[in-house]
Amino acid sequence: MTDYFRPIAQTDAARPPEAETLAGGWCWFTHVEHLRRGRSAGILPVDALPKETLERLTAPRPRLGRLRMDRPQIMGILNVTPDSFSDGGAHVGPARGLAHARAMVDAGASLIDVGGESTRPGALEVPAEAEIARTAPVIAAISNVVQVPISIDTRKAVVARAALDEGAFLVNDVSGFTHDPRLALLCAEREVPICVMHALGDPETMQSDPRYDDVLLDVYDFLAAQVSMLAGLGIPRARILVDPGIGFGKTIAHNLALLARISLFHGLGCPVLLGASRKGFIGKIGDVPDVTERAPGSVAVALEAIAQGVQVVRVHDVGETRQALRLWQAVTTGEHHGA
Repeated sequence: MTDYFRPIAQTDAARPPEAETLAGGWCWFTHVEHLRRGRSAGILPVDALPKETLERLTAPRPRLGRLRMDRPQIMGILNVTPDSFSDGGAHVGPARGLAHARAMVDAGASLIDVGGESTRPGALEVPAEAEIARTAPVIAAISNVVQVPISIDTRKAVVARAALDEGAFLVNDVSGFTHDPRLALLCAEREVPICVMHALGDPETMQSDPRYDDVLLDVYDFLAAQVSMLAGLGIPRARILVDPGIGFGKTIAHNLALLARISLFHGLGCPVLLGASRKGFIGKIGDVPDVTERAPGSVAVALEAIAQGVQVVRVHDVGETRQALRLWQAVTTGEHHGA
């Protein structure tokens, strides 16, 4: 039977001397939740952990290029699609894409994620040629102007290759490197950072009655297997982000179960990314049908993830997230930027 150990992350100012630092970041923990399939959860003190497990939970995560993993990072979303669920068509083309990228960087984004294929529930696959035509010119326009790294959000090797050729730094694959086997090989060859995400099925069908034995542990096992596979291809953990894939083949209950215990994923030894911004469960729980009015709920979810040590939050509302994060840091750590 597999044992899973979830650090119970804390940020309280009264840190006990026996506390361990989580992933070299801003959270600490003295206890872990011990999880096993088919068994009730238990609580263990940190000194009861296997040595290898403790080392993986506490080891500082290396930088991804210029991005420090010992402080929260904000990834700004730049959709250059006509049909994205939140802002379809608003930023299509190099000029509008550059303007939005600049605005997000000015607002506090430390990474820009460019996507040319909508992955909203029910979306159909976009031909690679169309995806390249949407993304490559925008990345070319912003790569020498916007002074933050650029991520390409794609499932396809040919799209990623074109993006990397134009200056993209990271490959973000919502299929978890299951859609196109050539993509992982390309990323290994180019020695670029990647994000591996969990999704149950393709966007077209993923919300058709998704089922799990245990959503938290099933997603963890998938990501663990993919990280191992990618490491075997020559992509070390130091270049891998993991994302539990909120909303990708998950019900509201599934999403909430993952968010409540997202600190489990630090056990993979990789930085953790969360992309929950403006998603359907935020609208339903917050009673906000209008997608563009979901910033408060999105910020609340992002801050809770950061309170569990999540290193990167992928958001639409960069300015609001940055403001909330600055206040959260000031209250929890005393770190602030004012007089």
